[in-house]
Parts: sequence; C-alpha cells; structure tokens
Amino acid sequence: MLMPKRVKYRKQQRGRTKGMAQRGNSVAFGDYGLMALEATWITSRQIEAARRAITHHVKRGGKIWIRVFPDKPVTAKPAETRMGSGKGAVDHYVAVVKPGRVMFELGGVRPEVAHEALGLAAQKMPIKCKIIGREDVEASE
Repeated sequence: MLMPKRVKYRKQQRGRTKGMAQRGNSVAFGDYGLMALEATWITSRQIEAARRAITHHVKRGGKIWIRVFPDKPVTAKPAETRMGSGKGAVDHYVAVVKPGRVMFELGGVRPEVAHEALGLAAQKMPIKCKIIGREDVEASE
C-alpha cells in the first residue's frame, strides 16, 4: 500500500476539489494514459488494485508509471463515539485527483493490449476515466 514515509503535519483539512488539473494532464512518460474525467479522492487501495490489474494483463511486459501518490491523510473516528473530543486518528491516505489528471501511463506494449489493460484499471477507479494516447494530447494542443 502506498503512503508517505513522513509528513510535515499529521492531519489535514479536507479542502475543495474544484477546477481542472493544472499539471499532470498530459502523457509524459509512456505511450498511453488513463485520464480522470471527474474530481475525487483515490485511495491507496484503489491505486494498488488498478496497478495489479494492469500488471496482470500485460503479463509483466512493458512499463507502468503511476502518476498519482496518496499523500493526503484522512481521519476517522471509532464507531459509536460521541460527538466532540477532537479529530479522529489517521485512517488511510488518498490522492486528490481533478478532471484531466493522467493517473497511470503504459508504454512498451501493443495498442490493443494497452487499451484492454487501462480499461481494466478504469473499472477499479471510483470515477469515469478516459484512455488517451500520446498523439491524442499533442493533437488537442
């Protein structure tokens, strides 16, 4: 499971997820990418599930780049706890994803294999995603 080795502050506020992704919105390393179309928090478990789906489908061929990292702590209070008594303990970590963010990239495999693998990863995500190629991004700019 992905999580930061150390953080400056143990607990964070929730923040807002409005607007489009300003960075990480193009295919930079591989040939194909999985782009988010909605804003959400992606947990480290979901990232790991998608990574395993891609790795299994390409039979450990090609190269995978994970472009999101869960560095935001999410707190949770124990069940059946009364109101008050402060903020709960850190439960898990999430990555903040905005529309347009490329979450995974894949290179070194055939186009049809890449589309199938990224399609499987998209099913593991809690949002709608789009599979893009390097040429799709260059054509739109």
